[in-house]
Amino acid sequence: MAAARTIIVAGAGIGGLTAALSLAAKGFRVIILEKAERLEEAGAGLQLSPNASRILVDLGLRPRLAARAVTPEAINIMSARAGGEIARLPLGEAASLRAGAPYWVMHRADLQAALLAAVSDHPDIDLRLGCQFEDVTSHAKGLTVVQRRGNARQQELATTLVGADGIWSAVRNHLFPEVQPQFSGLIAWRGTLDATTLPREYTSARVQLWMGPDAHLVAYPISGARQINVVAIVPGTWNRPGWSAPGEANELKSAFASQRWPATARMLIGAVDGWRRWALFTLPDIGEWTDGAIALLGDAAHAMLPFAAQGAGMAIEDAAVLAKCLSEGSGDNIAGIPAALKRYGRQRRGRVLRVQRAARQQGRIYHLTGPLALARDLAIKAMGPERMLARQNWIYDWRV
Repeated sequence: MAAARTIIVAGAGIGGLTAALSLAAKGFRVIILEKAERLEEAGAGLQLSPNASRILVDLGLRPRLAARAVTPEAINIMSARAGGEIARLPLGEAASLRAGAPYWVMHRADLQAALLAAVSDHPDIDLRLGCQFEDVTSHAKGLTVVQRRGNARQQELATTLVGADGIWSAVRNHLFPEVQPQFSGLIAWRGTLDATTLPREYTSARVQLWMGPDAHLVAYPISGARQINVVAIVPGTWNRPGWSAPGEANELKSAFASQRWPATARMLIGAVDGWRRWALFTLPDIGEWTDGAIALLGDAAHAMLPFAAQGAGMAIEDAAVLAKCLSEGSGDNIAGIPAALKRYGRQRRGRVLRVQRAARQQGRIYHLTGPLALARDLAIKAMGPERMLARQNWIYDWRV
């Protein structure tokens, strides 16, 4: 394939792998640079609403994911103040048919494995593990990207560089060194447990969202419903980078004390044997996502709080729009690439900013206390499940 069709993607996370598949589907040759020697599970569960899952289905991933993904019957909204459920938002197969794509919950590692298998099978994608982006220069023939493996350096000619290398992005740091992640003051604790360890009424195919004073709790099935993924969000000052630092269970249990949280929520916390934690960082609006023939994607451009369950979804959307813009706007013409990338950034930025705002707002709503929590619960009950679910249509109904 001509060098004029070569794109380098830095980062082999969900966004980077999806971008590679989307670009290859449009006829590009793709090289993925990933600094890790092997791809390992980072994080546990994730939710993929129809806006993201339909992209994966269109890429041919449904057969690889169907056995491991779970289609939840409902989202159960629970209130610590009320002591239990205040609303049940219907999902299931009927909702999937209406949306034209499934609502899936799954283990992050299962999605990564499916993407990796598809990447490995594609003749026009070259995945280079243990190989990291180091530098890039632009010139009349495109870009020269410097990559490093151990002490060895190698140069590669490409038309485009895509920084899909996460919140601590080296590509973003090259473009916009003044932009730094900001600690949110919140810490996510995650754990998994075998579904057989819980009473049956707590292991049905549903997403449980527990809202409580200054904290919230989410639980849902993963790994073909054999495991339950539990995530607890609490305030704190610990803010080391990383996804998987060990956490002390007693510290978390004290945040879910019996005087403020009902027994069911505390039972979920107590059933997890080992906790990992990560400090939640976000990025401010960086304005431009591109510079010449270089573009950012996913957390490298717009790391957000996870309270809209759209972090992975926005990266997957980015990948599809990036491939479409490059395919339609540049072809084999290197001169057209900067304009195509600017169009990608313009198409994505407004939507992503809206999702970021929604995530922040939902986090504040989840953590209300006292009379404000009572008002929240009453408003949710008055709105009813169908209207509550319809409030998400602007996210779920999006298409490339």
